[in-house]
Amino acid sequence: MMGGLDGARRLMERDTIKPKNVGATLARFWPYFKSRWYALVIVGIVMVITTWTQVEGIHLTGQAFDCYVFQENPFASMMAAAGGAEAQATRNCTIDSTDYSQLTPEQATEAKLAGLGRLVLTVVGIFVLGSLLQGVMFLVMSWAGQNALREIRIGVFRHVHRLSLGYYAEHEAGDIMSRFTSDSETIQQVLSFALVSVLSGALLIVWIIVEMLQANVPYALLSLVVVPFMAVATIWFSNQARKAFRKSRMEMGSVNANLQESIAGVREVQAFNREEENIEEFKRTNAANRDANVRAAAFTSGLTPVLEALGYLGLGIVVVVGGLSLLRNEPLFGTSVITIGTIIAFLGYVQQFNRPIQQIALLWANIQSAIAGGERIFNLMDVEPAIVDKPDARPMPAIVGRVEFSGVSAEYKVGEPVLKGIDLVAEAGQTIAIVGPTGAGKTTIINLLPRFYDVSGGAVKIDGVDVRDVTLSSLRSQIGIVLQDSFLFSDTVMNNIRYGRLDATDEEVIAAAKLVAADSFIERLPQGYQTILGERGSGLSQGQRQLISIARVALMSPRILILDEATSSVDTRTERLIQKAFEHLLKGRTSFVIAHRLSTIRNADQVLVLKDGLIVERGNHHELLALKGAYYDLYMSQFRREEETSVSTNGSSQSTVLAPATGD
Repeated sequence: MMGGLDGARRLMERDTIKPKNVGATLARFWPYFKSRWYALVIVGIVMVITTWTQVEGIHLTGQAFDCYVFQENPFASMMAAAGGAEAQATRNCTIDSTDYSQLTPEQATEAKLAGLGRLVLTVVGIFVLGSLLQGVMFLVMSWAGQNALREIRIGVFRHVHRLSLGYYAEHEAGDIMSRFTSDSETIQQVLSFALVSVLSGALLIVWIIVEMLQANVPYALLSLVVVPFMAVATIWFSNQARKAFRKSRMEMGSVNANLQESIAGVREVQAFNREEENIEEFKRTNAANRDANVRAAAFTSGLTPVLEALGYLGLGIVVVVGGLSLLRNEPLFGTSVITIGTIIAFLGYVQQFNRPIQQIALLWANIQSAIAGGERIFNLMDVEPAIVDKPDARPMPAIVGRVEFSGVSAEYKVGEPVLKGIDLVAEAGQTIAIVGPTGAGKTTIINLLPRFYDVSGGAVKIDGVDVRDVTLSSLRSQIGIVLQDSFLFSDTVMNNIRYGRLDATDEEVIAAAKLVAADSFIERLPQGYQTILGERGSGLSQGQRQLISIARVALMSPRILILDEATSSVDTRTERLIQKAFEHLLKGRTSFVIAHRLSTIRNADQVLVLKDGLIVERGNHHELLALKGAYYDLYMSQFRREEETSVSTNGSSQSTVLAPATGD
């Protein structure tokens, strides 16, 4: 009983999310099952057979009494002796047509025992067969469902990698991940268990009703009178329990929020002497959670006894109505006298109604949630990437490095331009530094080169080729990017460096690390290059993570290099290591550098000063200082203090960098 209650609780605890278009969503599932249609055929055939075994077992049990135990109404002779109806044979046996009256008593007894033995073995065999086939049915459905779900997940995973950065800027990562987790989990449970259970339960109910009506229509209708009440009770209790569990989860959220806030702010709690007040508040939120859980448990535990009571009422109707017909030896509503075998069979039929009705009511909500989850998954897969290859896109030729922006405009939201008519030319091998206040459009410029976003006007050309005319993979494979906060994966150092070039040998990886001076600290790690990093490179300093990301780009050997504030979050000593790495990395490559440190832009071939999406000044460091314009003001307010600090400490590793690190 407890296992059933726990299962019901888990099912009803889930929120029911109703799908908007059931037919269309179910049609979207079919392609994933199409290649395994034979599995669905097997499931359908086995479902019919297992349902037949459940019904036929009950039917044969009733036949055992009518064929071999009570071939005549045992109460008929008593009723005749009391002046009632004449004794009459009421044998209701369809599986044995033997006329035992033609046999001697000894022969009849032996024949009945033999027939009863065969029937008992048949019933046992039917139930064993049904149990085995039911296991096969769930196994085959789980196999087909899990393979279909695997293909769905792979399809979604492939699709999210095609989506443009603009989509991720507008949608939370948690919502996207929920398509892989909660939505997929709901679909998985339905495909593995719930769907088959509901369909087989519905088939069992229909089959039992047909069998009962074929046996005796009035008796069947009287026996089924409690079934609607069982269905209504199950639906009502299930809905109430789900509402209570939903309330419980809301209250649990308040408990967690209260707990997190109190722990995170424990210093303030103690400083302002608010311990007792916080404890009282925590008591109140816990009491609300307790009350919601008690209410949910009350509805959950109340469902089973109500169904059992209605089931016993149904059994009582079967026994009373059938018993009166049998005892009085009178037909029921002009049909025929109820036999003992019929009563036994109807008792089994009525008992069978309880389980599938409860099962369908509980699992139907899960099926609805699964279909709704499928809608969410397919809606994500229907999102068209904003950045795609043209139908006639060709591979990008080997890049030499000349970059040209011609009248480039860009916007993230329609009508809100971020760049306005940008014109610039970077010759092969030049270093272009981009500076300006936050929101000026610096990051937008470098995002246009690898086509993370597309221009809304003008063109970006590399070696005279519009980046929109070539395939994304061939373009991005020749552009290296080092970001302010480079991402490292939970893998070995070796594989993190090899990430951009999977065919690189270990020797090439080590050579790239040595080139950017990352080899020295890597060798000191517990397993050297085979050290597995934590999430996002946890365990390494910011500078060490940055050096690994630079080694990753160095291994790619790109012709165009993008550095997006790559040294803004490291100390001065580490910055010098990174600058030395950049000296090797920038040689012979066209580079675009966004930086807020003077050391990264002083030697640039061009410095572009952006403001409000426009290039307001351009030239080298000394030329722009001589202009005493926007760059001069930026230098005086930010870079000069950095330079003075660096000079005063004479290159000390403890020099303080006062310049703030800001971005777009």
